Amino acid sequence: MKFENKTLDNGLQIIAEVNEEAFSQSLGYFVKTGSRDEVPEMGGVSHFLEHMVFKGTAKRTAEDVNRELDELGAQSNAYTCEDQTVYYMSILPDQQSRAMDLLTDLMRPALRNSDFETERNVILEEIAMYDDAPPYGSMEKCMESFYGNHPLAIRVLGTPQTVSDLDPEAMRAYHHDRYAPDNICLVATGSVNFDHLVKQAEELTRDWTPSGFKRVAEPPSHGIASLQFQHPPAVQQYTFELSPGVSRNDPKRHAYRLLATVLGDDSGSRTFWALVDPGLAESAGMFAHEYDECGILGLFLTCTPEDTQSNWDMLVKIVREETDKSISERELTVAKNKICSSLVLSSERPGNRLFTVGNAMTLRGTYETVEDSIENYRRVNLDAVHAAWKDYVTQVGARVTIGPELGVLN
Repeated sequence: MKFENKTLDNGLQIIAEVNEEAFSQSLGYFVKTGSRDEVPEMGGVSHFLEHMVFKGTAKRTAEDVNRELDELGAQSNAYTCEDQTVYYMSILPDQQSRAMDLLTDLMRPALRNSDFETERNVILEEIAMYDDAPPYGSMEKCMESFYGNHPLAIRVLGTPQTVSDLDPEAMRAYHHDRYAPDNICLVATGSVNFDHLVKQAEELTRDWTPSGFKRVAEPPSHGIASLQFQHPPAVQQYTFELSPGVSRNDPKRHAYRLLATVLGDDSGSRTFWALVDPGLAESAGMFAHEYDECGILGLFLTCTPEDTQSNWDMLVKIVREETDKSISERELTVAKNKICSSLVLSSERPGNRLFTVGNAMTLRGTYETVEDSIENYRRVNLDAVHAAWKDYVTQVGARVTIGPELGVLN
């Protein structure tokens, strides 16, 4: 395994984790823009732009794009989140040049007015479908309540109002600033010819000009609220609670993730054995997530409305009130084994390593081998996990519950 890193004169960073023994390779453009980089009036523009990228370029129609992806035998897709927009494909190594040509061309979409109006309707339908399916936007409502006026409160899909009001020229300006080479990272993993990758990228992006865009990451002031929404078609009640965690560069993040695994993993955790295994709840647990300047520890519960209060009380007792029931060495070892085995198993595919390597470099500015990641978790001791737990129980967050009934939680 060899790590390669090269920055072109135009600012485009190219990184690769080369594995000559791999039978495939994955390529991806990681664009450092997401919903948190939008202004509220343009909420959803990053996700909208992701859709528009596949509508064709100056050289290719949308049909050409889909046909070439089929001819490449590529497994391809894209996603938008709070932090970035990623376009990726997994291919056989002998298709590297052709895949690079297609993927790089997609970064300069035509953004035609006619396509814009068509795709606007697609996204409005997507928002409606998402709001109509469990858990009915409860996480988004909780993020809005928790982060308030901070950019992390902006919904990835936007709202019907912001998407309806979005102007094509505003999207073109957004694309010009955010899809500049100094705000993009080209990532490759697997059986990669890195020298050829760099040479081709230099040729294909020679006309790209930097914009100087930089994200401003400001610590949020967290909201404290308990909100309930009624959704009559629902059968079950969906509840989320968010509390402050740690940022993605905080060395305590590994302890926080281990804490969430011990208390609220989806199999074998304390909440699993107390609520899910006995059949009291369909799902219940805890998770940790990090951003540039902050993070969250979240709780979730899905169960019948009549059991919501008793189940929530039990969940809260486990994660907030039972700190006197110390985490055992065995529980910590099991949590480490779960996380580390997942890291190893996922690393066997270049497609999985693409996101691990790309996210680490674009969001944290570091490269970690699989061994490095495992060691970061292995070195966490019980004192560090108990310290994270004590920090967590002093924090107060925002809670949202959605279901067929109101008044199911105190």
